[in-house]
Amino acid sequence: MTDVIKTDAIIIGAGPVGLFAVFELGLLDIRAHLIDILDRPGGQCAELYPEKPIYDIPALPVVTGQELTDRLMEQIAPFHPTFHFSQMADSLEKTAEGLWRVGTDDKTVLEAPVVIIAAGGGSFTPKKPPIQGIDAYEGKSVFYAVRKIDQFRDKNILISGGGDSALDWVLNLQPIAKSVTLVHRRDEFRAAPDSVNKMRALANDNKITLHIAEPVALNGQDGMLESVHLRSKTAGEFDISCDTFLPFYGLTMKLGPVADFGLNLHENLIPVDTEKFETSTAGIFAIGDINHYPGKLKLILSGFHEAALMAQQAFRYIYPDKKLRFQYTTSSSNLQEKLGVK
Repeated sequence: MTDVIKTDAIIIGAGPVGLFAVFELGLLDIRAHLIDILDRPGGQCAELYPEKPIYDIPALPVVTGQELTDRLMEQIAPFHPTFHFSQMADSLEKTAEGLWRVGTDDKTVLEAPVVIIAAGGGSFTPKKPPIQGIDAYEGKSVFYAVRKIDQFRDKNILISGGGDSALDWVLNLQPIAKSVTLVHRRDEFRAAPDSVNKMRALANDNKITLHIAEPVALNGQDGMLESVHLRSKTAGEFDISCDTFLPFYGLTMKLGPVADFGLNLHENLIPVDTEKFETSTAGIFAIGDINHYPGKLKLILSGFHEAALMAQQAFRYIYPDKKLRFQYTTSSSNLQEKLGVK
């Protein structure tokens, strides 16, 4: 039988909100294990927008997704959380002792008095272009996210898409790439107007190339691109030489096995109260983009607030015989000792 790992709290999702939950729980002497389908912390911030600036984190006028993740990891280091990466939580059941047992697709089994679902919009995968044989190029010359911008320095890049991600990376990669070509199936874009205007200015100055077309085939060998075959309603079919292809067609978000946990759902989101951010099932909480309540704003800072209130109720399940004493980190020597503050 698989060994059962016992802890105080199980957090499903290691994005910014899940990470901050570790901090709020840690201040209350609550140990946490985190499960995430990705191979690193940070959730969508680290996977899709590691170098994209975020402007609405309190006290940080600008911070990238990766920087925010790094700072959160530094903040929670005193509490020594345990991570189970590259795993999906696929089962949830209540034990005879009243604990919650969570299993993963990697056969990890965790037990705790509380479960916190901080899974964002659920498991996400990029939408792929319907191009035969594209799998052979993925990870070598076809990428669905930009994790390290310097990886694309001096590359001949073809970007396909008409949304914010496509145009953001046209603007961010143009200064360092050897060449950038943007391809979209129509001459209308869904991105922010300022980004569209900047892109068109670059095209007018011949600093990037814009084609109204769609990619239909890849040419190359051993996973390395030589060109992409395009089809245009006005220009017919032609090849564009490139060594890197970045298709930004959006994401497919799926709630995944969480949908089978027996919780009440509202349009694939989990309803919670706004006092404790607890679900319809006692001891199970939902924070961040995966929850729903009147007036909900899908912002990272909202998730931070939800994590703080969630931790107060989680304490009562984990330490039912202890009195919860509210303390400020600025004045509590007890909390400062936990944080290693001198």
